[in-house]
Amino acid sequence: MKKIRLLLGFLVLLSFSSCVDIEEHYDFKADGSCNVVYGFDMSKAVSVLMNLMSDSVRETPQFALKKDTSLNFYSALPDSTQLKMSPDEINMAKGSMLNVKMDLQKNVMKVSINHLAKNAADLQYYLQHISKISMSSNQLSAVSKSTKSSGFDAQELVAGQDYYSYDISPHKFYRIIDKVKFNAFLKKTQSTLAMAKAMLIDMPYKVVLNFAKPVKKVSNSKAIVSADKKHVTLITNMDEVIKNPSVMNLKIDF
Repeated sequence: MKKIRLLLGFLVLLSFSSCVDIEEHYDFKADGSCNVVYGFDMSKAVSVLMNLMSDSVRETPQFALKKDTSLNFYSALPDSTQLKMSPDEINMAKGSMLNVKMDLQKNVMKVSINHLAKNAADLQYYLQHISKISMSSNQLSAVSKSTKSSGFDAQELVAGQDYYSYDISPHKFYRIIDKVKFNAFLKKTQSTLAMAKAMLIDMPYKVVLNFAKPVKKVSNSKAIVSADKKHVTLITNMDEVIKNPSVMNLKIDF
């Protein structure tokens, strides 16, 4: 059992340290609201690690788990964290949903966080505080009692998003990577990132922004703007970001 927990713990560490397909989706509505979805697909990392395990370990009940569940993000926080939260942070967490789809035998492990921001100020608050809430906790509770034995720890889910600074208004979305915070993140996870590279685990990163009207200006030359100028897509990977963190900078006027 201890061996299983160690393997699952390693899986979570590997996956949430950027060895995962990450997709951010922003859907800006005409009324000023914005639906934000952080999607984390750890299936590739699961596939690699499952191949390293013995048949006896893969056949244990823990690896036979199949889950497709959703719950309120606030409910995934331990009481100790909830008691330290401000009213605004509580409302933010209660307004976010956590979704988990898991089938380890089929190499499936997908997690997403969904939040509807009412306006630009709400969106900026959410992006600046969601990771701080998770990191202020010593250990988030498991997604639910039924998924606790999977080793899933929601605390790690958004921790890596804490290296951005935002400037958002009803007509602009600016996100700049904080190189000091990003370098600290790299230092903390350098051994895991090196291991992932050695295991040939890819680390793609995709950002998709959909707008209700055409955008006026996009600063990032790597960003792809659709013909109708209502959709902006940025595709990169962790290797590229490590070499040039500014590749993640986005300044969009709309």
